[in-house]
Amino acid sequence: MSRLIGRLPKVGIRPVIDGRELGVRESLEVQTMDMAKAAAKLIEDTLRFPSGEQVECVIADTTIGGVADAAACADKFKREGVDVSLTVTPCWCYGTEVMDTDPLTPKAVWGFNGTERPGAVYLAAALAGYSQKGLPAFGIYGKEVQDEGDQTIPQDVSEKILRFVKGALAVAQMKGKSYLSIGYSSMGIAGSMVDVNFLQDYLGVRAEFVESVELLRRIDKGIYDKDEYEKALAWTKENCVEGKDYNTPETQKSAEEKEKEWEKVVKMTLICKDLMNGNPKLKEMGFGEESKGRNAIMGGFQGQRQWTDYQPNADFTESILNSSFDWNGIRQAYTFATENDCLNAISMLFGHLLTNTAQLFSDVRTYWSPESVERVTGKKLTGIAENGIIHLINSGSTTLDATAQQTDADGNPTMKPFWDITEEEVQKCLDNTKWPAAIFEYFRGGGFSSQFKTKGSMPITMCRLNLVKGIGPVLQIAEGWSVELPEDVHYVLDERTNPTWPTTWFVPRTTGKGAFKDVYTVMAKWGANHGAISHGHIGADLISLAAMLRIPVNMHNVDENDVFRPSAWSAFGEELEGADYRACENYGPLYGFKH
Repeated sequence: MSRLIGRLPKVGIRPVIDGRELGVRESLEVQTMDMAKAAAKLIEDTLRFPSGEQVECVIADTTIGGVADAAACADKFKREGVDVSLTVTPCWCYGTEVMDTDPLTPKAVWGFNGTERPGAVYLAAALAGYSQKGLPAFGIYGKEVQDEGDQTIPQDVSEKILRFVKGALAVAQMKGKSYLSIGYSSMGIAGSMVDVNFLQDYLGVRAEFVESVELLRRIDKGIYDKDEYEKALAWTKENCVEGKDYNTPETQKSAEEKEKEWEKVVKMTLICKDLMNGNPKLKEMGFGEESKGRNAIMGGFQGQRQWTDYQPNADFTESILNSSFDWNGIRQAYTFATENDCLNAISMLFGHLLTNTAQLFSDVRTYWSPESVERVTGKKLTGIAENGIIHLINSGSTTLDATAQQTDADGNPTMKPFWDITEEEVQKCLDNTKWPAAIFEYFRGGGFSSQFKTKGSMPITMCRLNLVKGIGPVLQIAEGWSVELPEDVHYVLDERTNPTWPTTWFVPRTTGKGAFKDVYTVMAKWGANHGAISHGHIGADLISLAAMLRIPVNMHNVDENDVFRPSAWSAFGEELEGADYRACENYGPLYGFKH
């Protein structure tokens, strides 16, 4: 079940119809309502929330032939908690009279491609009305003509319906939730300077701030579930094996000191969970205020440097929270950023809401050219890595799911929604992770970092949200694959940086032009030091979601045929990405005010 306060959003299906009675409306009632039922079945059979629940659709009580029917539908949707609007029709309808006019509800219209009745004509009229009213809507129209009685949903229509609904549900799930900032700015990283106005205006998310000292208070005062702590510590000792200690003999900690650090990082993990979403056990202990949490859909921990110069780092905490399992079993991953990089947390959240899977947080650290690899290793890169690789690595919050020890039906490495993960796969993820002591020169307060390699040939998408003065938010997207290097090559390259951290070798799909001319250019054009990485090629889904939020995409390698934005975007010029910028500027942030 969802750990967030508030109901889960529902999808409203609006079957609109030609309102002329005495023959016209009556002849279309069954076909129109059947379209609505087919769309609802597709959505409910296919989509689930990250917390595991199935998505629920609400269909209007009657077909909608005019403004009175539209008002009755809107009233029902309000009572039922509908936050996503999908209008369907096989025929002509009275354009603006039957449309949904709620400005905050993402909306799409599916016009049936059939020759018996002009569903496409209504679709065009409705989209023109939405554009004229300043209410962007997605238009869905199949490529192939269907017969009047055909109740199937063509593949291209199905893809667009699901892409729209996934993005719209992500918008709805974020609204009214919180970003929990534990501490504030880390080492001058701009992404950790949490912009409260951006969160509110674009995402409908409030910012909640808790000083890091609150963790020390709760540790010192025993404000955590003692039973869970004992369970968590025992599980950690059994499953989290220390790796090689890379520190010099002078800076290595004793076994007793490391034991104390393990105890503290486990307590930190429990406390960060409680800060995000509360814990009823704390109320039983007499801590009512602390038991409520912050209703956080995502969060971040400042860590460096004031905390980590004094206390164990939160690498263990971040990695475990971002994984699909812990001492309580298999469960939904949290979205929790290292260095309190709020913009990367948002990027991770986008991926999580669209795929239901755990997300990687990485430094976009190094481009390795084929020549450089050969110079330092004596070996040539081969296969999809032959033109160079990007080293994704960070001490903090990369999920243990990223070991890629889970497998799909064909035996390929993957990352799954938590309800599909087996206990055996959890154990493989743990067995393929070591926990070396933190390097003293980075983390004077100690701690432990996860250490693993991501298996190769897994499709992944890296994205990053950036804020640009004068423009606002922009989104970058790079689809590609993880690659697995020969062990001797990996060893040499990994040892040149910090080998105590988890590594993902990444090859983006290049196009020979623009930002994706080659692997080097992707690295050179990346707009920040961090990236959020999701399983699967989800660039098209991210583009649709960004359009709903009025966030332009400044860099992507998604095929033009897969780009799906509101129909009004076509009025802002022929070149897709320039039009995206102009449209987003014109409409402004979803919940805010244009300057």
